[in-house]
Amino acid sequence: MSAPDRLEAPGGRRWPVAVLGATGAVGQTFVRLLARHPWFELCGLAASERSAGRLYRDAARWLEGDMPAAVAYQEVVPCDPAVVRAPIVFSALDAAAAQEIEPAFARAGAVVLSNARSFRMEPDVPLLVPEINPAHLSLLDAQRRLRGWDGAIVTNPNCSTAVLTMALAPLHQAFGVRGLFVATMQAVSGAGYPGVPSLDILGNVIPFIGGEEEKIETETLKILGRADGDTISAAQMAISAHTNRVAVEHGHTVCVSIALERRASVGDALEVIQQWRGAPDARGLPSSPPLPLAYSDAADRPQPRRDAGAGGGMTVTVGRLRPDPVLHLRLVAMGHNTIRGAAGASLLNAELMAARGMLPDP
Repeated sequence: MSAPDRLEAPGGRRWPVAVLGATGAVGQTFVRLLARHPWFELCGLAASERSAGRLYRDAARWLEGDMPAAVAYQEVVPCDPAVVRAPIVFSALDAAAAQEIEPAFARAGAVVLSNARSFRMEPDVPLLVPEINPAHLSLLDAQRRLRGWDGAIVTNPNCSTAVLTMALAPLHQAFGVRGLFVATMQAVSGAGYPGVPSLDILGNVIPFIGGEEEKIETETLKILGRADGDTISAAQMAISAHTNRVAVEHGHTVCVSIALERRASVGDALEVIQQWRGAPDARGLPSSPPLPLAYSDAADRPQPRRDAGAGGGMTVTVGRLRPDPVLHLRLVAMGHNTIRGAAGASLLNAELMAARGMLPDP
């Protein structure tokens, strides 16, 4: 299917979808992106009991731009599959709520595209980045068989892991990666709203984000691993991660030193990065950027203020590729944490499934 054709909904009909956790920061990003989506029609807004029964404009403290007029007067409903009837649900729930609510929707027959960490590392749940590992959707047969679900859960990675794996994928595919040293500088929007108190972050760096280092060190291996029937063979590499919260609104920056299985010059690595377009199935979808990975040769890029919005927030920008005196190569990667690292990633996952005929009929 050519890229222009893929801007038309497969079958010519749009899927009704709902957002769980619609009032939070990531939920609002889902709402904003879905408001103009050509394949999905936003028909349900669900949140916690304290928000249920209120109009969306009253329940959500809107954080960016203007609230889409079409949702302002929609009533927020509970996160209950008996109430939310959409066949596709995008989950912006926190992990504690997702643990119970997402399986309830999957048992009821819905496909759940989850941003929560609760099921990412389950062996039968795809941890999906469409440009990197679309073959991991093969896990859904085992998931449904083992759990007795008619629906499914598909997850996207932690926001910093999403940026890291996009930068690593072409190098791992071409040369093999056997070890990484990773240091992140993560935006405050990654902590949700109201997030980090201003007096804690202004003029400061917080060298700890609970659970983030572990997510990078485990999720990366699954994403870059190989699908083998009902299982994923994890990538074999050692990862040392250090995560930091910094006073930046949007855009996670990742500084990486890389040990390769097969040595490559900076020129060889640069050519691979610049030519990489990701898996063919992930191209030309409504949320696909023209370049999933872009290289900047400016000495001081990428920068969140200048590069986070590249490709509508879906492009990861890489720069400062150079030799590493301890390992082999080093680089800096940066991407928008609430779009490529959260809501936009889930939308792209759903679009890939739609293009492959893996979603329920509209």
